[in-house]
Amino acid sequence: MFLKVPIDIVPPEELPNIISGFLASAENPDDVSSGNGQNIVLLSLSDLLRARRKGEYRNYVLNAALVVPISKSIVSGVRFLLKKEVVRYMPFNFVISILSLLEKKEHSLYLLGNKIRILKKAERNIHTTFPRLKIVGRYEGVMRKHEGAVLEAIRKASPSLLLAGKGIRKEELWIARNSARINSGIRLWCSDLFDVFADKRRRPSDAVFEKGLESLVFCLRNPLRVFRIFPYFRYKLLLLLYKIFKW
Repeated sequence: MFLKVPIDIVPPEELPNIISGFLASAENPDDVSSGNGQNIVLLSLSDLLRARRKGEYRNYVLNAALVVPISKSIVSGVRFLLKKEVVRYMPFNFVISILSLLEKKEHSLYLLGNKIRILKKAERNIHTTFPRLKIVGRYEGVMRKHEGAVLEAIRKASPSLLLAGKGIRKEELWIARNSARINSGIRLWCSDLFDVFADKRRRPSDAVFEKGLESLVFCLRNPLRVFRIFPYFRYKLLLLLYKIFKW
């Protein structure tokens, strides 16, 4: 627990076994826990602060099967406060690792989110890279009156992984609210992932990400992100208070 938010320490060499365990649980009808599926949360700094507040998002994070930090500030904060080393993942590389594992075992994938033309191109590129991965369905983020039909389609397709992106109403909370109506597989939400897969947006380089400078790249794309400096100062103050008063 870090600032009252759960974070998993997942070394890269252990990730395949963890994902395989999730898949085995989903395929075992006698596993009573499998009915709710396995939600994976990619936790940014803003997500961490959001998860500290009471509400749906906090419950979503608390009930997740895996909470993986993607912010360097979280890594340094855990080191400062708890003297532990957590492993940080770039979202794109993390998803690629999961897709590679799914392909080796010829598992299935459902794509949900974004606009249909971007989703189709992302699907083609994923199929080209992972030809043995079974893509069992896709639907754009705006569902309007078809949400019930989409939920039923996902349930019937029973994908090993539901990969969701921006465009979905309520974003991750859509997964949280509909977990019981989907299936028992893995679910993961990542905002810009389909744009990257469709070659519409470049991801930060590995070197930039390792230095924790990806926020500068995002600020160039959207200057309004500069105001995230204020939550960052709040985070630093929280770390200091927790350190001094040993909360």
